[in-house]
Amino acid sequence: MQEQYSVYVLKSVNEQKIYVGMAINIFERLKEHNRGKSKYTKAFMPWEIIYSEMIGNSEVTRRREKYLKSAAGKNFLRKLKII
Repeated sequence: MQEQYSVYVLKSVNEQKIYVGMAINIFERLKEHNRGKSKYTKAFMPWEIIYSEMIGNSEVTRRREKYLKSAAGKNFLRKLKII
């Protein structure tokens, strides 16, 4: 069976920062971010998940991640009123 990837958006609890990433298990990945395992997110801990999409294969998920990091993707998130 093929692994199911998700794209996720995190928001820093204390700062006005967001982070977009992809993972197989977003809840385990969130724990890693909040343990300081990621260089960028370590400076802005703690984080919470504010948006996620289960997509499927890694290639399609990577494209969606790239989109959500773009200006158009940020506008999409603003329209949802999550950032």
